[in-house]
Amino acid sequence: MKIVLASSSPRRAEILRDAGIPFTVCATQIDEAPLPNESAHAMVARLAEAKARAAASLVNSSDSECIVIGADTTVELNGEIFGKPDDSAHAREMLVKLSGCSHRVLTGIFTLRIPENVIRAAVEISNVTFASLSENEITKYVSSGEPLGKAGGYAIQGLAGRFIPRIEGCYFNVVGLPLARLYGLLRELGWEDGKQ
Repeated sequence: MKIVLASSSPRRAEILRDAGIPFTVCATQIDEAPLPNESAHAMVARLAEAKARAAASLVNSSDSECIVIGADTTVELNGEIFGKPDDSAHAREMLVKLSGCSHRVLTGIFTLRIPENVIRAAVEISNVTFASLSENEITKYVSSGEPLGKAGGYAIQGLAGRFIPRIEGCYFNVVGLPLARLYGLLRELGWEDGKQ
């Protein structure tokens, strides 16, 4: 059974590749802005579904079954949603707020087996603790360019890993795709390792 990743994220693709899960990419563009009064949990679930459904509409599954994976990750601190920073100044604002605090990383996963339209979905939550960062550390990190394009303005698998003394939950969730949870959903949908 073929797997289609509805994401252009190089980090999500790397997680799947490193786990030995073969896939193709069918990325789509959707509006990722939160709805008024929408919680982080509801937002990532909604966006993961929207991405998967948009990609599924582009996939030709007439010859065989396939599973489309949609995912969306965000950071939440005290009810405030931290998406991808707009620019370096925005990344700095996020990092100042995250410094010395624990926050939540939420990833919504929506898997859709077509043509049957069988669905499995989940939201994975990890708690991440940031060390207290100096102004100089924030300045150097922001100037590296790494915060741009990353939920919360940081990449745990990159330079920011040195600022994170503790996580509770799935490390891969913080990177952007909770691997063990996804693997369970794929198995529920009938995917078997080595069979395509």
